[in-house]
Amino acid sequence: MDMVSLSETKDREYAKNLLDTAVKEFNKKNYSMCKSLLSEAMPSFKNNNDGANTSICLAIEGFIEYTDDKKNYEEALSLIEDAKYLALYTQDHEAKTFVEYVLGILYKTEKSFDLAKLHFTNAKNLAFKGDKLNLLDKITEYLESIQAASNGLLSNKRDPLVALVKIGQSVSAETNIDQLIRVIAEETKEAIQADRCTVFLFDKEHNELWSKVALGIENSEIRFPADKGLAGHCVKTGETINIKDAYNDSRFNPEIDFKTGYKTKTILCMPIKNLQQKIIGAFQVLNKIEGYFTDEDEDLLVAIGSSAGIALENAQLFKTQQKMLEEQKIVFESFIETLAASIDARDKITAGHSSRVRMYSSLIAKAMNMSDNDVSIIEKAATLHDIGKIGIRDAVLQKEGRLTEEEYKHIQSHVEITHDILQKIHMSDDFKKIAEIACSHHEKFDGTGYYRHNNGKEIPLGGRILAVSDVFDAITSKRHYRDKMPIEKVIGILLKDSGTHFDGDVVDIFMQLRCDSIIKVFLTENHLELKEEDGKFLSKYTIRDLYNTMKLEPETLDNTQQNLISLFNTYYYGQFVEDTAND
Repeated sequence: MDMVSLSETKDREYAKNLLDTAVKEFNKKNYSMCKSLLSEAMPSFKNNNDGANTSICLAIEGFIEYTDDKKNYEEALSLIEDAKYLALYTQDHEAKTFVEYVLGILYKTEKSFDLAKLHFTNAKNLAFKGDKLNLLDKITEYLESIQAASNGLLSNKRDPLVALVKIGQSVSAETNIDQLIRVIAEETKEAIQADRCTVFLFDKEHNELWSKVALGIENSEIRFPADKGLAGHCVKTGETINIKDAYNDSRFNPEIDFKTGYKTKTILCMPIKNLQQKIIGAFQVLNKIEGYFTDEDEDLLVAIGSSAGIALENAQLFKTQQKMLEEQKIVFESFIETLAASIDARDKITAGHSSRVRMYSSLIAKAMNMSDNDVSIIEKAATLHDIGKIGIRDAVLQKEGRLTEEEYKHIQSHVEITHDILQKIHMSDDFKKIAEIACSHHEKFDGTGYYRHNNGKEIPLGGRILAVSDVFDAITSKRHYRDKMPIEKVIGILLKDSGTHFDGDVVDIFMQLRCDSIIKVFLTENHLELKEEDGKFLSKYTIRDLYNTMKLEPETLDNTQQNLISLFNTYYYGQFVEDTAND
């Protein structure tokens, strides 16, 4: 997502509030109000490339179009499918839950109870992991009503075509391999009218079969050698096994029954193949509810296996890709930390500065309600903002006294060097933003900064945030040639230069930060710990509260105000170390 200005952030918050209200009205079936709220919220989501919230809007729009005219069923379903694609693309939990919920309502209205139950069940499983939209009660209510309708209208015998559609839709929406195994097993069991079903996957590297879920027993991983058991035989030979009397078949091992107390009667076991017809696992279905597993059951399991095999392989590939991305992220984070550490190694005077600037910048960005991705970009830019100092001469970088005009110009060049270094690293679009933000932390809001002399909104928002964090840390950090500046004077500088050196909106946000959060950053320098009771007290007050209290005449302060100033300064100056040592 592109970096956003503070006004755009507020606009996005307003749009999200409109959408939250629209969802509530949707649940009340007040569709006209819903439509009005969406028309106001949607432009903001589209302008900000907010795929997750756009997905929720599209799902609602699709259903409302359907209610307006039942003949628009295909168009409505198409809109909701677009919403589903966006939810999956953004991997947003809230959006995925809501789309499944809307599909459930749509199919229930169409009296397609099997499909409705499938989507409501998917939504319920997602909601259990986090229900920000408060849908769980409504989902449960719909499922109960479907069960009642099913009891009255449907026989126990399932239509194979409905079963295939259900499983096909279910597996296409799931990328989590463990959840996918569970869904396939559960839907296969119901489709074939069996008591239990287990889906085993072939782990070629370890020559093992494994499953995360064994329905009816326990939700724990099963692993065994790939040449053992009926499932192993299917994987090894590619044969289908249909046993009508398990205890009279020499291939059946009754030991598991003896351990669990379960009585296996009939067994249908079949290999699962991928698109290239390579065996990647096996179905093991137990105990047909009525009679034996038939040729029709075998045909249905072959059809199920066709879509299940592709979905399972895709999910495994997705899991592998996710693992690779996580590993790349770890390497990238390590790379950034190493670059920052290289500056600390050269400039002992400001060691830890980049880390603290990162923490302050992160606090400000989060207080602006930025997305996780934008916060991450700003954090990385803060970590790397002084990397250009690697090109500054030691005699200048480590000089303790006042710099000459020539030396000052030389040290100013570190921001341009930062940009030159970072832009040579071939990374994503996000990394390009990191480079732009990192090299703009010495720009001033009035255009008198360096090195580009940008002003106002020409400076990236991340750069404006870094400017506040950088100056705040510089004058609140102790050096061997000077002490920390009194906190009242530090805050006074930020306020005085608000609108000239600094973006006034960013300074306002900084002033709203809680005292305990700022103290926690200070403590990374002196390695103290914030006492729990002190943290609770300081968390009640903002930096603005602290500053306003410090501006009062000392004799007018009450005990609470005196405690706020005293406690903050105790941690700020690290006097707690001396107090503890004297105890």
